[in-house]
Amino acid sequence: MELIANAITAVYNALWGDLFAIPLPGGGSLGVSLLVLLLIPTGVFFTVRTRFLPIRLFPEMLRVTAEKRTSREGSAISGVQALIVSTATRVGMGNLIGVVAAISAGGAGAVFWMWITALIGSSTAFIEATLAQLHKERDPLYGGWRGGPAYYIHNFVKEKRGGKLGRHSVLAVLFALSGLICWCGISQVISNSVSSAFQNAFHIKPIYTTIVLVALSAVIVLRKNATVRVLDILVPIMAACYFVITLILTGMNIAVLPDVFRRIFEEAFGLRQAVAGGFGAVIMNGVKRGLFSNEAGSGSAPCAAAAGDTSHPAKTGLLQALGVFIDTIVICSCTAFIILVTPEEKVAGLELMDLLQASMAHHLGQFGVVFIALILWLFSFSTFVGILFYARSNVAYLFGDNWLSQTLYKALALVMLFVGGLAAYTFVWDLGDVGVGLMTVFNIIVILPMSGQALASLQDYEARMRQRKEK
Repeated sequence: MELIANAITAVYNALWGDLFAIPLPGGGSLGVSLLVLLLIPTGVFFTVRTRFLPIRLFPEMLRVTAEKRTSREGSAISGVQALIVSTATRVGMGNLIGVVAAISAGGAGAVFWMWITALIGSSTAFIEATLAQLHKERDPLYGGWRGGPAYYIHNFVKEKRGGKLGRHSVLAVLFALSGLICWCGISQVISNSVSSAFQNAFHIKPIYTTIVLVALSAVIVLRKNATVRVLDILVPIMAACYFVITLILTGMNIAVLPDVFRRIFEEAFGLRQAVAGGFGAVIMNGVKRGLFSNEAGSGSAPCAAAAGDTSHPAKTGLLQALGVFIDTIVICSCTAFIILVTPEEKVAGLELMDLLQASMAHHLGQFGVVFIALILWLFSFSTFVGILFYARSNVAYLFGDNWLSQTLYKALALVMLFVGGLAAYTFVWDLGDVGVGLMTVFNIIVILPMSGQALASLQDYEARMRQRKEK
């Protein structure tokens, strides 16, 4: 076991640790990891190639979201429902604990770099989601469509080999396995965070919280098509509740908002940290947490995007680009504002969940602590249900179309959910990070050379937009 844990730690450090450091004024340095080195330049490249799509086509994203939500086929899900599934997994612990961790380590300035990461990540999300739509295929088990990186990677390798490829591509298999490993690891993190939060807020023993969480999850994920129906209701409600509470707290503290924004921009550019040598921490904590939260480039969201039944592939790309905006610019900013409008002396020395709960307790008393525990439960529950939707297509790619493999993976994930609620196994948490890191590497390797297909789809869509406006 120790050998496995050491191997996981080594791979984790190779993916997330600093490959090199750039010296900065004031004696600090800017550490650059492999994943940052892959995702940030890729995001900048796609932002330029799409001619700043996240800004330029933002009104169109909203228009597409407001279109009729039903799919064109009874067994398929709509593009907006695919967005809700991907939002369920994006809007999770990263929006709560991840943001708090970024602010704890990098100060208020980390929030600005999370915003920048989301801006360029939207372009990456558009490319990978559009590719997923272009390479989707029929799902004989669940009905409708399926796909994702495993499928467009397979087609990419097949094309490079002149159409000669067997049942599997090695690169696609590696992606699918990395995804399944990642989602099992995340299952443990989910239940452990929920049981800890409920123990703090309600003094409920972890075993009871975990049993309820696993039982509810099993009822949903073991039914054929309950996932989308549940998330369709749950995700908008939980996101809206969190957003409304934030608006109320912001309104209550409107007098300090100018100071909050001043802190974010001052610390973002190191006006205080550069002197102390901490400017690199400001940037990297914001960038890393932003990448982890919005998932752009990791290949997770395309597993849902491929299932959407839309009239044009680029529509799905626009919807998933909006998903990054919802995750980071809206929900992550909500968490940041809750913390930053709290007087510093009230949260001095606190970190992670303690910091967030102390902030909410300052604003809303015991209700705030209870609210955060409940919202974390909802965020985490929806994340678990969402990642098992992602897993469908990867299990099918690896093991074929059969209910046995689908059910066995769900059972494994439920077991991991149960075990994680009772104890925190650090190496398994690292396993989740390793999985998402490997997914990102395999995905980026392919979406860069394949991006021309997504860009051509965007060009066609914009030509149709112009025709629509001219009528």
